[in-house]
Amino acid sequence: MKWTSYMRSRTSPPVLGAAALALALGPQATMAEEVHIVGEGQIDFAHTAFIVVSMALVNLMTPGLAFFYGGLVREKNVVTMMMQSYIAMGLITIVWVLVGFSLCFGESKDFIGDPSSFPMLWNVGGAPLTHPGPDGTTVEFVSGIPGLAFAGYQGMFAVITPALMTGAFADRVRFGPYLVFIVLWLLLVYCPVCHWVWGPDGWMGVWGVKDFAGGIVVHTTAGFGALASVFVVGNRKPAEGESHEALDTPGSIPMVALGTALLWFGWFGFNAGSALSANEFAAYAAVNSQISASVALVVWVSIEWCRDGKPSMVGLCVGAVAGLATITPAAGFVEPWAAAVLGFMASVFCYLCVEFRKWNNWDDALDVWGVHGMGGVLGSVMLGALGSINGVDASAEFFGKQLAAVTLTAVYSFFVSFALLKIIDSFTPLKPEAESMASGLDMHLHGESAYSRNSSSSSGGLEKGAVDAPAKLMNTYI
Repeated sequence: MKWTSYMRSRTSPPVLGAAALALALGPQATMAEEVHIVGEGQIDFAHTAFIVVSMALVNLMTPGLAFFYGGLVREKNVVTMMMQSYIAMGLITIVWVLVGFSLCFGESKDFIGDPSSFPMLWNVGGAPLTHPGPDGTTVEFVSGIPGLAFAGYQGMFAVITPALMTGAFADRVRFGPYLVFIVLWLLLVYCPVCHWVWGPDGWMGVWGVKDFAGGIVVHTTAGFGALASVFVVGNRKPAEGESHEALDTPGSIPMVALGTALLWFGWFGFNAGSALSANEFAAYAAVNSQISASVALVVWVSIEWCRDGKPSMVGLCVGAVAGLATITPAAGFVEPWAAAVLGFMASVFCYLCVEFRKWNNWDDALDVWGVHGMGGVLGSVMLGALGSINGVDASAEFFGKQLAAVTLTAVYSFFVSFALLKIIDSFTPLKPEAESMASGLDMHLHGESAYSRNSSSSSGGLEKGAVDAPAKLMNTYI
């Protein structure tokens, strides 16, 4: 579990003593394992480098998400879709530094962390981060890495989680209300759930709930927040002369493939990095992530091939993401064979969830709920049946705890997200005007077009209206 302070007690003789021992015992002594001691309050450079690189990998996932989502929407909404992911990288990072980290990992106030613990990362520096332990003792969050590295790495999870929801309400939300929503959602949904599961003395963590890298904290919260948004903003409507099928036609499949590659690459930092040190469980998480994604990819393509007669590139990409989302909560808690089982289950289960969503006419445009949300639910619950390493043992009791935690998180995220969107909508409309949605949000909201094809125009290649659009933007945003 991420917040658990685990000290590494490795011992080895001093270098000169080891050399003398080797001379006395002969060549076989040189085969002895050389280990490194990291005392309390000290920094392990290897572990620190591993976390910093993992932080960069997870940061890359948000641009990857932007390309993935941007390729799935129609050409006239690509900039809007990508903008929603990229703005989260700036805005959520600021909120995280100001108060988000404290709310997640500050001294426990039962429901949430104490906001006065680490405001502006105060008292977070180059030494391992500590928090009050039992009997007045001081306990390290994670041994061997600077508190700043820990805070920065966790911040990348906070950035991508609200961005995940954007795929559900694609083509239908104005930029200003979206900014308000993701800030409030982070403070009222992500931070409390993160504190419950990963924070010091968080009640779910104390109860025994496990979430290796975010199946509950990231995917369940985002998936069910996304589902709530669908019921608030309603379904998309095709423009005049446009079919309903056109709404779900990807604008750029190569962009989807590129986004999948960036997400998959970054997911190694997401899952393996959640071991919070370069150890054996990081290796399990990395290999298990690859196995689950690969199996899910093949199974999803096979399902489509059997049902539709042709395998699709988009289906391949969605299958890989489903496998990655599902293995996330279990990545460092299961053996590789279990990762293959989860990959298979991910494709079948998430595919059925997507079909269920279509049958109910829920316009989750990019299937955030069916893939991310339900994938996270599946992996978190099945950890109770498949967990076998890193202090986790499958049992009926553990399965029940995981199921209860996921259910509570899903319900909490859904209703708080629904309420937030309704309240915001009562002050300022969430949805753009129907005419703007029909013509495309890129020019209407941002004065830009992803693909300029009129290079001979006097406006320097921009489509008609691009030059005048900036003057109208403020009335659109607020």
